[in-house]
Amino acid sequence: MNPVTIFKLPFTRQAGWKSLQQRQIPIPVLAWCLVLPMSLLPPLLLYYAGTHYGDDFVAGFAGREWRFITTILFLAELLTFFLMGWLIHAVVNTTRELSLSYHDAYLLAALAPLPLWSASIVLLIPSLLLNALAMLVALGISCSLLYHGLQALCERSDDDVNTMSATYTIMAAGVLAWGMLLTIVWAY
Repeated sequence: MNPVTIFKLPFTRQAGWKSLQQRQIPIPVLAWCLVLPMSLLPPLLLYYAGTHYGDDFVAGFAGREWRFITTILFLAELLTFFLMGWLIHAVVNTTRELSLSYHDAYLLAALAPLPLWSASIVLLIPSLLLNALAMLVALGISCSLLYHGLQALCERSDDDVNTMSATYTIMAAGVLAWGMLLTIVWAY
């Protein structure tokens, strides 16, 4: 699959989704080769920002236990992947109009946070406004990736209302989990 197709994934249900589905990448391979390395990005960059920018970035940012915070964040990200795969499968398969395999649910759980993980690169720039904007844009792209992925991967996805409903439910849970991660980071 070429990079142009990968960048089209959040914006259409036709480009590349069936190819990814047919590859049947095992869930452990997704976890080890995609989720693990990409989920390392935010903790490493947050550690860098926390130890280099201090209070210039955000008041109260300096003097925190960044090793502990980023380790907890990393472990929580890994746990979230497994929980989101289960949640995507459970939410989609509660309706008779949609059907999704466990494999495809975990494929979506691995792909949906990619924009959020990638947006953490902006932490190399000590601007709170720029980082907040990058995270909001990444969250929007992540929602779009999930929606178009559900459209493409669900066996009976002709009903856009059910696909949107499932997407909203999954994203609400994802945003709640994301908020809890941020709260944990900020609390320590």
